[in-house]
Amino acid sequence: MSLKEILEKLITAKLPILLTDRRGEWEASEVLSSLSGPMLSRRAFFQPGMYIALINDGGYLGEVLYRVKTK
Repeated sequence: MSLKEILEKLITAKLPILLTDRRGEWEASEVLSSLSGPMLSRRAFFQPGMYIALINDGGYLGEVLYRVKTK
């Protein structure tokens, strides 16, 4: 699943969450509108209630992009 697909599902589900990283916290719609096409097309994994992480070339979890915070 791509990062874009994950963000779109979060927006559609209207979950009461914020995505956080070291720079701040955002709604999923803000993240979706701010990232570049190449970044949005990267493979990612969503662990509900915990994080969104990239999947590396080997198919394993890589860098955690955002932690999930309940509003």
